[in-house]
Amino acid sequence: MPLNVLAINCTLKASGESSTQRMLDLVVEAFKALDINTSSVRLAELNIKPGVTSDEGDGDDWPDLRQQIIDADILILGTPIWLGQPSSVCKRALERMDAFLEETDDKGRMPSYGKVAAIAVVGNEDGAHHVSAELYQALNDVGFSIAPNAVAYWVGEAMGSTDFIDLKEVPKQVADAIAMLARNTAHLADLLKNQPYPGE
Repeated sequence: MPLNVLAINCTLKASGESSTQRMLDLVVEAFKALDINTSSVRLAELNIKPGVTSDEGDGDDWPDLRQQIIDADILILGTPIWLGQPSSVCKRALERMDAFLEETDDKGRMPSYGKVAAIAVVGNEDGAHHVSAELYQALNDVGFSIAPNAVAYWVGEAMGSTDFIDLKEVPKQVADAIAMLARNTAHLADLLKNQPYPGE
């Protein structure tokens, strides 16, 4: 069966172009080149209520997004860097996935078991390693597997004004990282789809 990728854009912009979207578009294209189905969601367009359960009540858009996450084989979280941190909407998504810890099956496996995650980070200052480390740990805590080199990032000059979306060409190092992210993540997802974790 074909693999499915869900890319979640954690830009703070509810609409319009963003550097995060440009990076995610490149990542999605790399997966499409591997004949993998892809879909994308922009969190800032949704009403993701604060909380740590899978349904925070009337008007909460998280339950539908949660189902999309569970239905996907691969989750890509794309975030800008703000104040040296992942965006607030990115952190909110992670907080909502905390509910996976209590939603195990009869073998103790979270709904995210067998799913693979990867990261895309953009910013105009340093911090990509710090942000990816935070996201790696959080996603692993809530049951996702992480392939080697499962991050693609770009950061510009500290205190500069150039954003990723402003670049006329994608740097070769970024393109190479995106290709590796797609290959390694797809490989691990395929292995886990065919041979799930055993659980208890």
